[in-house]
Amino acid sequence: MKNYSKLIIFLLFVFIFSCANQGDRNIEMKDMYPWCVVMFDSIERTPAQRIHMLKDMGFVKYAYDWKDKHLDDMESEFQLAKENNIEIISVWLWLNAKRDSLGKLSPSNNRMFDIVKKSQLKTTLWLSFSNNFFEDRTQEQSMETAIEMIKFVNTKAKEIGCDIALYNHRGWFGNPNNQVEIIKALPEYNLKMVYNFHHAHDYLEDFPQIIKKIKPYLASVNLNGMKKEGSKILPIGSGDYETEMIKLLIMDEVFDGPWGILGHVENDDAKSVLERNIEGLNSLMVGSILE
Repeated sequence: MKNYSKLIIFLLFVFIFSCANQGDRNIEMKDMYPWCVVMFDSIERTPAQRIHMLKDMGFVKYAYDWKDKHLDDMESEFQLAKENNIEIISVWLWLNAKRDSLGKLSPSNNRMFDIVKKSQLKTTLWLSFSNNFFEDRTQEQSMETAIEMIKFVNTKAKEIGCDIALYNHRGWFGNPNNQVEIIKALPEYNLKMVYNFHHAHDYLEDFPQIIKKIKPYLASVNLNGMKKEGSKILPIGSGDYETEMIKLLIMDEVFDGPWGILGHVENDDAKSVLERNIEGLNSLMVGSILE
């Protein structure tokens, strides 16, 4: 077995053992996944190389991010993942008001939908908005814009057998309070949320209250090292806040997975970034987080 698989298994063993002493809660290998390993990879791996990397590290699922240049290889990557029993838990969907509007998606987003449909991939689209949808708008106008766009996108997603999860990025839509209000306004859509530590810096002081609000809708959590100042992307374990944040999520059964491990670093090998984050998470688990 490769060293990366051993590291993850050791991490999960510690986690399972510790959680067993806190109400029999546990996490398995299948509940951890890499995120941002397509767009952010200095090696620029091919689909075959990426799938090999994930298998080599012991992952059985990942979340698929993309830029226009990845569209030509997207279908082959989905097929390779299927052949290697690696689940694609999500596909990124970014809306920009310069290219996407009510009733009309950009050519790239439309092509992504076509590829997902052709591949018969039943997954969750992680949906987020550029803030140019909400600039110079009142709260009421912003809510109306978001709700109508989500209705439109959700209809397209259901046509290809996919679900929608709201992804906290930056700006108005990145505010989890706004996302909760959107979900409550659309109860029939059964929308979920993806919570990203690396886009949560503006809400660190309010995190205990936020997790209580988002608990009913939380589908995935992407981990990151957290400091108020400096770089927004840090290895897990190198920040000041992530230990307490993870503890708050685990305790009281707020959330038990799946957990995202970031590869989100410009000009670095995605594999190396994942390794650093796994090692950092391992140090937290062995240290104080679950004591």
